[in-house]
Amino acid sequence: MTTIGQPLDRVDGGVKTTGAAKFAAEHFYPGLTHAVMVHATISRGRITALHTDEASAVPGVIAVLTHRNAPPLKPAPKPGTFNFSMLFSGTSVNYLQTDEVHWEGQPIAVVVAETSAAAREAAGLVHAEYTVTKAVVDFDVAAKDARPQPNNSFFPQGAKRGDAEAALKAAAVSLDLRYSTPPHNHNALELHATVALWDGDRLTIHDATQSIDWFRTHLALRFGVPMTNVRVLAPFVGGAFGGKFAMWPGTILAALAARATSRPVRLVLSREAVYRTVGGRTPSVQRVALGADRDGRLTSLVHTSVTRNGRIGGNYEQVTGPAQHLYAAENILARHDRVELDLLSTTFMRAPGEAIGTFALESAIDELAYALGMDPIELRMRNETAVDPIDGKKKFSHRRLREMYALGAQRFGWQERNPEARATRDGRWLVGTGVATAFHPALTMPVNVAVRLSAGGSVLVRCGFHEMGMGAATAQAQITADALGVPFDAVHVEYGDSALPMGPAAASSLQTASIAASVIQACDELKRKLKAMARKTGGGSHEEILRRAKVPHVEAAVGSETRLGRIAGRARFLPGFLLGAQRWVKAASGVQFCEVRVDAETGETRVSRWVGVFDIGRVINAKTASSQLRGGIVMGLGMAMAEETLVDPRTGRIMNPSLAEYHVPVHADVPPIDVSFLNEPDPNMPLGILGAGEVGITGVAAAVANAVHHATGKRVRDLPITLDKLL
Repeated sequence: MTTIGQPLDRVDGGVKTTGAAKFAAEHFYPGLTHAVMVHATISRGRITALHTDEASAVPGVIAVLTHRNAPPLKPAPKPGTFNFSMLFSGTSVNYLQTDEVHWEGQPIAVVVAETSAAAREAAGLVHAEYTVTKAVVDFDVAAKDARPQPNNSFFPQGAKRGDAEAALKAAAVSLDLRYSTPPHNHNALELHATVALWDGDRLTIHDATQSIDWFRTHLALRFGVPMTNVRVLAPFVGGAFGGKFAMWPGTILAALAARATSRPVRLVLSREAVYRTVGGRTPSVQRVALGADRDGRLTSLVHTSVTRNGRIGGNYEQVTGPAQHLYAAENILARHDRVELDLLSTTFMRAPGEAIGTFALESAIDELAYALGMDPIELRMRNETAVDPIDGKKKFSHRRLREMYALGAQRFGWQERNPEARATRDGRWLVGTGVATAFHPALTMPVNVAVRLSAGGSVLVRCGFHEMGMGAATAQAQITADALGVPFDAVHVEYGDSALPMGPAAASSLQTASIAASVIQACDELKRKLKAMARKTGGGSHEEILRRAKVPHVEAAVGSETRLGRIAGRARFLPGFLLGAQRWVKAASGVQFCEVRVDAETGETRVSRWVGVFDIGRVINAKTASSQLRGGIVMGLGMAMAEETLVDPRTGRIMNPSLAEYHVPVHADVPPIDVSFLNEPDPNMPLGILGAGEVGITGVAAAVANAVHHATGKRVRDLPITLDKLL
């Protein structure tokens, strides 16, 4: 019986529920010390004095590292034109190497002590004096002077078809709207943590990373050692969502402290330190302008965005990506602008670009439906496209939006909806429903894998990929079991170690498909080897063939373990990664249906029901895929109704760096979520897999905003949707 598609329990479930799984901070070495960072309190300037005597006098303190006494580091890559090193380095700051301060919260010292209590106490006793340089930290003010985002093949500046502005002016019906989303910060359950140990010029790092191979590369670069001298281990990661993709100061400084003290060092960030030293999602200001004829067919679609990054780095978000692929508008203009501020770099956060871009786009589509007096689903279906709207030629590898809207409407009961706003009431509650489209590109990367079949019937899969709670090892065991025709329980998967064959970063929903491609290739090669052996031994089962051949196992590998092979792998990575460079437009997609209840007197808003239908290609594990999609929806509810990083526009300091003041959804905020998927393989993706990790968050905020408007008659265009905006 095939195991692919079955809702099997996760192979790591036992060790996690019993506490046997060791996360990064839980590794112990003899002589282990503890480190705590000290943060700058200005946004830009120079340190003129650093008082550390009191801190050094605290019992148990081993060292107080500053720019005056820290070991040297190789410079970080500089921001500017796109390069992979900058993408993974977090910031361009060379920590504890100069007296310069680039953002409020930048580490300016590290205290190393025998206990974490002593390190924390001493860190509070370090005091700095500064000369302050004028800093630009107010996004709302700076956005007015935004400039076009630099264009490169990885993050295109935008796209254009026809003359969208002229078509907008000539349209029978038109809307020109402004939306905004605030900055967001990462709040993974597991705090960022590193345990670092040097043995001569060999570095071992236990880290909560979702990018093992690139961490190893970056550490080797910064510390001036061969890459083969660095080992990064991360078998268990307690959530990441993009926040553990790049290398932030904590990892570098843990290794630096270990080198300075010749002792193992554990550095665990506090929740506040995560906010102050780990990038988050950019804020955005978006313009969506739509022109249509009286029948609702789009003649113009304009989607532009302004986002920010830091002067010290940051990634670009493809905010207008969905607008370039979802609707058959005759004329399209998509453009990304940006501002650079004296703030910490922005970084990836679940569905970067698509999450906030679909809020604006799908809200605007809903607004156009009201202006036309048309059902929101009908408007979308009238503008459904069979080819990529930008070039008008490239086909979609797999597009099933019509089927999903039909299925979702049936499951949700959309046909019973009163189309009038503020027309449905249940006691004191105003009831509304909304809908939105979900979209996320499907990508792949080269992966190195080794598969070994033993004479005893067991199978070992080795690949340095990541397990952050999504069931990656379980999925690969299912794929391997089916590929070799062995029981699921016979497969063991090793992962989370840079000493293993190179795996992909756990990002962009590409890990499962990317590994699957190499696993299938390795299994096919292994079966060819078995057939060749069978011709000599007389056939039989796998185990019989190996026993007759008198060999303990047979193995097949995909990819090179040489440095040259790794570089070549990264060169091959680009054509498979870039949506525009592919022969087909490949994407996971879905439809989000939402019901809300809004208290007519207080504005309190509750999401009371949710239906999501998704096309994620072939489903490898129904249980873990459902969990991924539900998790994305829950995170989208936070974006829609609660999450907002408050940055002081005078100082650049984050004012709510804790879960007491930065609100995320709790159980009481989450309704029953009905998730289903088409489970139709994409013919142009490995095993037909499109990815489930990020599409679930896209469209959520728009569906909530559209439902709130339907309930109250009030349109909220600035997230989050809080009660003060509804009173």
